Amino acid sequence: MSYLVFARKYRPQTFEQVVGQKPVVKTLQNSLKRGRVAHAILFSGVRGVGKTTLARLMAKSLNCLEGPTAVPCNKCRSCSEISAGSALDLLEIDGASNRGIQEVRELRDKIKFMPTSARYKIVIIDEVHMLTNEAFNALLKTLEEPPAHVYFMFATTELHKIPVTILSRCQRFELRRVSSEELSRHFRQLAEKEEVEIGKTALSLIVREADGSVRDGLSLLDQVLSYADSPVDDTAVVEVLGLVRREVVLGIAGALLAGDRAKALTMLAEAFDFGMDVKRFITDLLECFRILLLIKIGNCEQLMQQSDDDTDILRALAQAHPVESIHQKLNLLMQTADDLRYSFQPRLTLETSFLSIIATGDVIGVETLLSKLDTALGTLPEQPLEQKTASSPPSEPAQVESEAETAKEKKTAATPADQTQPESPPPKPTFTLEPAGHSEDKDDNIETQHHPRRDVRKDWLDFIAFLKGEKEWMAQSLQQTVSIKEENKELLLEFDDPSDCFVLRSKENRQILTEYVLDFFQQDLSIRIISPDNSNGRGVQNSEEPKRRRQQLANHQVVRMAEEIFNGRVGDIRISEPNK
Repeated sequence: MSYLVFARKYRPQTFEQVVGQKPVVKTLQNSLKRGRVAHAILFSGVRGVGKTTLARLMAKSLNCLEGPTAVPCNKCRSCSEISAGSALDLLEIDGASNRGIQEVRELRDKIKFMPTSARYKIVIIDEVHMLTNEAFNALLKTLEEPPAHVYFMFATTELHKIPVTILSRCQRFELRRVSSEELSRHFRQLAEKEEVEIGKTALSLIVREADGSVRDGLSLLDQVLSYADSPVDDTAVVEVLGLVRREVVLGIAGALLAGDRAKALTMLAEAFDFGMDVKRFITDLLECFRILLLIKIGNCEQLMQQSDDDTDILRALAQAHPVESIHQKLNLLMQTADDLRYSFQPRLTLETSFLSIIATGDVIGVETLLSKLDTALGTLPEQPLEQKTASSPPSEPAQVESEAETAKEKKTAATPADQTQPESPPPKPTFTLEPAGHSEDKDDNIETQHHPRRDVRKDWLDFIAFLKGEKEWMAQSLQQTVSIKEENKELLLEFDDPSDCFVLRSKENRQILTEYVLDFFQQDLSIRIISPDNSNGRGVQNSEEPKRRRQQLANHQVVRMAEEIFNGRVGDIRISEPNK
């Protein structure tokens, strides 16, 4: 007898042997026990997850001598013939090669006759989505009201291609990809039956390449066991499947994150000399960065499909870099994967992409950057307050202001008295205290001094100087204004470049600026920001070309100041709407 490959040798013969489809199996078994089997059943899912296998198991259960039963005996004549593929009452049709209306007409003629030896006629159409629209239409009536002795079983990998009129006449079961744990456990059991020892890392590579398909995994396992002797290690799997060695992928990932150009290009050359498949290599590298991102996010262990050794290495690598940097490099690698699909020079494409990825460096989020900037500015020492001397002759009482008023006057840089406008509201009074030893007639020694009302246009530079002591980044932004005007209880600030007022435009920052304006000018003015992309000035930002916006933000004075303070550079800029 010729050799049977694992995919045929270990095809499930009972429902209990089906891997990874417990909900579907339980539903089918219960329908058999309770006599509620639908006359048309449709199995859908990716390749190699058990669609045709379940259809054959249903045929066995329906026609078993002890049935219909949820547990076919696999001993009676009907079960044996179905297992051997020689059952006359089981019509198994390939939808790709029998897709026309004529084949469907012939099928309808065949199912009119009673079964020859079994209890029911079972029709299995594999890849049913390949039938033409005419063939589907010819099947409609028969599928809706088939003869009592006929059951239809359909299998497809592309459910969306089947007409809705067919779907509505079938009971549908969607088979999922088999998890890595279930595949690993199943393949290890088969290796033990074959009396072959296989390493954990080697088995992990086979499971990863199977991508949730039992049949694909069995074919790979069969190939590996034909190549290597027991015990099978990961080196044998890498060689027989043409994979890039895991340490090369991890080394390139580390070099891209650390910015080591020479190491990244050298290890890439080593991978090319090995004769790697470029598509598989970039897939492995993307998966490596995906695991790094999951590790950095945390609590995502169930999403990883790595061996313990690889996970430890990746965990140590992830700790040394921020999540924003890993995320950005992953996005650039995904773009590289798209470029490779149309590249005539894949090696050159990878090399230039690696250099671009390394040039980005580590990325720091804008929110983190501004927070660090505020913290750094807050630690700077304040200028010592100068002692204010009395301007009156010695015989007059010395004019002494409170400590809080003195600090505020130093920050706001008050203007001369000749700028007073009579129509302005009265300013807050300042009290003078007489020197010690002159306690009599205290009320006569209190005099009221009126500060002049500050003008928005004339005192704007003084306001900027005052604001530098409170929020320097906001003062830097306001220096870019091209027009300042007070109108109807509004302070109109006009900017030529939208990027100059992008951060200032948010609701929170406008509220902070309003409080500083009230503190300095003693006027309750609402802030209105006007820029070329913001005609109404209410902080609503219209859409703009992303590339131009990013360039404007990269040249923003706050960002440049942050670059100097932290000795860094801007990598990626994400455009988002300010808080309303």
